[in-house]
Amino acid sequence: MPRWTLIAALVFATPALAQDRAAAERCAAGLQPMGQQIFMRALPGVLGGGSVSDSLRSAAASVALSAAMNRDTARQAAEAASQCLALAKPG
Repeated sequence: MPRWTLIAALVFATPALAQDRAAAERCAAGLQPMGQQIFMRALPGVLGGGSVSDSLRSAAASVALSAAMNRDTARQAAEAASQCLALAKPG
């Protein structure tokens, strides 16, 4: 397969992947519990058209406060959740 064909396939497939809530939820199932919790709190904001970073920041702050976890642990969990949330981001 020529290289340009592969690149074109990835470019045209990206919008479909960017709106796949089921894939995002499958991705989140593989996260650690805190990452899953942050993902679930941030998901409505992302699906509503908010940015992944803003939704994550809000969700990580609320999880960190409610679960008495430290900032570094919340940041690591949010970074892991961000990859899954990107799958659910509307195009």
